Amino acid sequence: MKLTATALGLSVTTALLAGCGGGGDDPGSPSGGGDVVDGGTFTMAIAGDPGKLDPHSSASTQLFTVNQLAYDNLVAVNGDGEIESQLASEWTVDGTTVTFTLNDNITCADGSDFTATTVVDNIAYVGDPKSKSPYLGTFLPAGATAKADDAAGTVTVTLAQPAPFVLNGFASLPMVCESGLADRPSLAAETAGTGPYELTEAVPGDRYTYQIRDGYAWGPDGASTDETGMPDTVIMKVVQNEGTAANLLLSGEVNAATIQGPDVKRLDGAKLFSNSTPAMVGEQWYNHNEGRETSDAEVRMALTTALDLDELASVATAGEGTPATTLASLAPTSCPGDSISEALPAQDVDAAKAALDGREVTFLYSSAAGTAVSAAAELAAQQWEAAGAKVTTKALDETALQGVIFGTGDWDIAWVPLNVSSPDQLVPFLSGPGVAEGGTNFAGIDNPDYTAAVQEATAMNGVEGCDTWLEAESNLVAAADLVPFANNQVKTFGNGAEFEYPGQLVPTSIRMLAK
Repeated sequence: MKLTATALGLSVTTALLAGCGGGGDDPGSPSGGGDVVDGGTFTMAIAGDPGKLDPHSSASTQLFTVNQLAYDNLVAVNGDGEIESQLASEWTVDGTTVTFTLNDNITCADGSDFTATTVVDNIAYVGDPKSKSPYLGTFLPAGATAKADDAAGTVTVTLAQPAPFVLNGFASLPMVCESGLADRPSLAAETAGTGPYELTEAVPGDRYTYQIRDGYAWGPDGASTDETGMPDTVIMKVVQNEGTAANLLLSGEVNAATIQGPDVKRLDGAKLFSNSTPAMVGEQWYNHNEGRETSDAEVRMALTTALDLDELASVATAGEGTPATTLASLAPTSCPGDSISEALPAQDVDAAKAALDGREVTFLYSSAAGTAVSAAAELAAQQWEAAGAKVTTKALDETALQGVIFGTGDWDIAWVPLNVSSPDQLVPFLSGPGVAEGGTNFAGIDNPDYTAAVQEATAMNGVEGCDTWLEAESNLVAAADLVPFANNQVKTFGNGAEFEYPGQLVPTSIRMLAK
């Protein structure tokens, strides 16, 4: 979420922050006839460059995707939303105490042992505000501390306050080996993890190549690399144009790509294998920070009511999507329901004109988001201009977009869908310190009603607080602090390979198919 957010960076083709979600398979006809073959190369198109590879520096979609290859989490979440083993074989949650027992004989790619102390060192790094990791408060509760017992292989985490979905967070928190923790700068272009693959080549803007690790046996639910059909080599190829990615998929030059625009229909027509993940694809953020036109609540409301959100949703999803219902929308969401439909301000162009006349705003979206989103962005700009605003629209590649959102701050409106599966993971992006203060609240949102409801919900046990979490989200939407307007089934297609994709690629699930 993934942000990617990132150092903080972010990826916004499908998601800003991609946490552990779930998705079902769309059967299709297996591209290669169904017979699996050992070895070979699996190539996946990714819509943007992951940038700095340090797994704690960003929550972007692209970095999340490549992270799965080289790094593991303590636990995993399967497609049904159930917690299952990964680095940890056992776990318990008792109030504010979380205990993990590690699998035996876990090794890093450099051959060194991965220990309970290493887990504690990871938690200490992410938990230190000076590290400026976007995962603090997102996947690791603020104030959490940890102690290790290397002899027993256990890690005991003490939380500063109850965290209703704490295991979901640890299922998205990558663990770095000691060599990487000791030499943090090396992680920008290298990997130091326990994952099933190790980075062997990095060509920024083009490709990232990984080789399989022998002896790996601590993947999700005990998955190992000693499985028939796993590729020896995985290449993550940067392909920013969705139409190009679809063409490469159909020709067999790439084995996997996530597609959400009009090309979905022709890929479905080709009967390719696919996985489908429900996700937020239309989410409009405003820059609340001082000095921006959108720091004015009246302007934010006018920019919202000037839009035909139903029409924008239809265009952005090529007619295939549905209205957004919750902010934590990545399935299986921990708190299903509808916090959005009744809270969204109704369209009122006449009222919007009074507040927007002569206002100049800068509107950003990702150039890698696909033709449907680009068309919707152009339509939104037209509707704002019809209401009297002067709009400067910028379609930026993901690196440039990251630099503006989390750097220069030269923006008023941005389309950055943020996808997570539990509402607590959204809190640091929707409240608290902004980027200038080292936080992840890049939009500078300050909604006291949201904050109060979050405090109340956090004190409740898991799903018992869902109604209050949804109320918190409604408070943001009703105030037009942000505008979620479209969900869609985001499909990841395969040709010559099959795999699981519950929100992110599961590397140990890849099976190469005979041609």
